[in-house]
This record gives sequence, structure tokens and C-alpha cells, in this order.
Amino acid sequence: MTSTASDGSFHLAVDLGAGSGRVVLGRLSPGGLVLEELHRFHYPPANDGGRLRWPFGRILDGLKVGLAAGRRAAGERRGAIESVGVDSWAVDYGLLDAGGRLLEDPVCYRDHRTDGAMERVLRKVPREEIFHRTGIQFLQFNTLFQLYVHVRDGLPAGARRLLMVPDLCHHALCGQANGEYTNASTTQLLDVRTRAWADDLFSRLSLPREIMPEVVPPGTDLGELRPALQRELGLGPLRVLAPATHDTGSAVAGTPLEPGWAYVSSGTWSLVGVERKAPLVNEAVARANFTNEGGALGTVRFLKNVMGLWILDSCRHEWEERGLSADLDSLLAAAAAIERPPGLVFPDHPRFFNPESMTAELQGALAETGQRVPDDPARLTRVVLDSLAFRYASVVSTIEALSGEAVPGIHIVG
Repeated sequence: MTSTASDGSFHLAVDLGAGSGRVVLGRLSPGGLVLEELHRFHYPPANDGGRLRWPFGRILDGLKVGLAAGRRAAGERRGAIESVGVDSWAVDYGLLDAGGRLLEDPVCYRDHRTDGAMERVLRKVPREEIFHRTGIQFLQFNTLFQLYVHVRDGLPAGARRLLMVPDLCHHALCGQANGEYTNASTTQLLDVRTRAWADDLFSRLSLPREIMPEVVPPGTDLGELRPALQRELGLGPLRVLAPATHDTGSAVAGTPLEPGWAYVSSGTWSLVGVERKAPLVNEAVARANFTNEGGALGTVRFLKNVMGLWILDSCRHEWEERGLSADLDSLLAAAAAIERPPGLVFPDHPRFFNPESMTAELQGALAETGQRVPDDPARLTRVVLDSLAFRYASVVSTIEALSGEAVPGIHIVG
């Protein structure tokens, strides 16, 4: 970027989390990168037609409000928006028809449609073959299993293109229907070595290879903002750029990683791993169920998913419904004041994936392991945080064993 970027060139980054998004204005100044959050918006998944779906219209509305806010903020600084890019969580996708129309809202990965799907897939293609081909950990909600079930139940008539959530956003903004590499790598349908779709997996599982998009690297210029959106939002022909569209890919790219250090990208999920120059695919990695996801600038993110702050967020919603205080700062302060750790659970147990009551599952896990069962929010908050910390430490120790390299430190971002 040239020095003129600090004088009036602004860029918008849209970060979509699992339920809420934010739009951030960025520019280069003589002192470095300057970021300003302009807009936050929410789009919790809801049941629709028997499936838990993301309301994609609300996501697009949030994008447009954020773009308009960016135009105003840049104008106030006598500048203009030059580019926009979107990242999001992984694995979820939508289907377009031949005219580029979204046929149905994307199904949320927490929907139960993939229950038992992994076992059915593995009866057709052995687990070790899939891992050797893709290098991706086995999670029941991976795109591979979602698409397998979708095909079994019947794709909507006229489906011509599958796009991951950030690719859907870019299509809405500029009309381009590509699949960015970092998010494509999480699908368990991409060859870990060639970085192209694993055609043999599609064939052996009777999946529609023809609906998959061309894979493009992060940093690809996808084109200009649609003229209709330029007029609606009062913007010029800004460029739509594909960042590392998997949010963890962008988070790791933005982390000032020191050589050999691990990262914990903490959010609804926690991603615990290291950045490598090449994938690590062998029997030991497969047994540990680690993953090799695409990173920015040709890197590989060697990591493991940990359940993350979803557990605490779910508890907070329950406490709020019961009329209890669930203010995060207060909960954290109260949890820190507890002298002795009240207990530990294994946060990656399937019972915590999407239960009817998260607090009941936590208490059940404590009771079943002979530990005291607290009922107050502060102690349960401490249980969650201590359990996550112990799990992070365990994952980092496993990374050291699998890679044969010591991890001198950990960056925590999120």
C-alpha cells in the first residue's frame, strides 16, 4: 500500500461470528494501522422448516448498514472507502441457482441433521483415507457431512453453485461466485496437498462436484461493488477483496506470532494451534484428530477445535432468563475472587455441543465425576474458564508431541 493510504484511503473489514457481526474501518497512518469499529449486528439462527438456519437477509442488511457507516466515517475524514472484505465461521454454506439467487437460508452447523452422518460416510470411505486426502479433523458438522445429508434429503431444485458464508456475502456484493481457499480448506472436501477439490471423494460419496466453485487464494480481487449497491449506499466503485475468509485464518494473520509460538483464537469456538509451512499428516495426527487448515500467505494452520466460550455464553443466556445477573465483567471478577478451583469438566464432550440446558449439563458432568455441584453463576463461570484453560494446555502439549517442536509461548486473541 502506498503512502497515500494514510491520507484518505479507507478499507472495511467485516467479521461475521456465529450469531453476531461487526464492521471495522481501517487505514494506514504514519503511526501504523488504525482500526475503528463502526457497526455491530446480530443474526441468531432460528428454526425454519424443521431446520436451524442462519437468516442470511439479516446478515446482508448488517453488511449494508456497515458499508453506509463506512462511507459516512470516511467522508468525515475527507477520504473514501477503497475496499471491503468479509470473513466468517467455517463449514456452513448456501446454494445458488443459475441466476445467482440464494435458494434457501444456510443451515446452521448446530442443527441435528448431521447426527449419525459421519458413521454413514465412513462406511463408504475409510476414515484414514479421508484424513490422508484432506488433513482435516473429524467433526460431525464438517461441510462434507452436511453436504452428504443434504444430497440424501434432496438438494433444492435448480442448485448450481455452493458457496461458503463469506463467499455468499462477496457474491451479494459484487456478483463473483468463487470459493476462497482458507474457508474451502475447512470443508473436508479439499485436497490438503494440491489445494484443489478432492474429486475422488465427491465421486465415491455421490456428491455433486459440479456445484463447487473455483478456489481462489486470499487477497484475490473479486471485482467492483455492484452498481445497484453503489447507488443505494452512495458509494463509489470500491473493490471487493477476498481476505482469509475463515475468521481464524484472518485472526492468525493479524496476530504478531513469534517463531514457534502457539495461538488461541478465542470466541464461540477456541482454535488452538501453530502456524506451519507445510501440512502435518500422519497416523499420530489422525489419532489425535488434529487438523491442517489453510492459512494466509501459503501457510497451514495446524490446530484443534475446542468448544470455547459457547459454553459460558449459553449459561449466561440461561441466567438472564432466570432473572440472575449475567454481566460478563461482574462474572469474571467474581470468578477470579474464588480462591480454590471449584471443579473441572471436559469441555469438548458432545454433551456441551447444543444441549437444552448448558448449566444442567455442567452440573451433571461435575456430579458424574464425584465433584461438588455449584449452582451460583460465579462458580460455574470459574468451572468453565478453568476447564478451557486446562484443555488449551493439553492441546498445546499434544502439538509439541506431534510436531517434535517445543512451544515457547502462547498468543491469545479474539
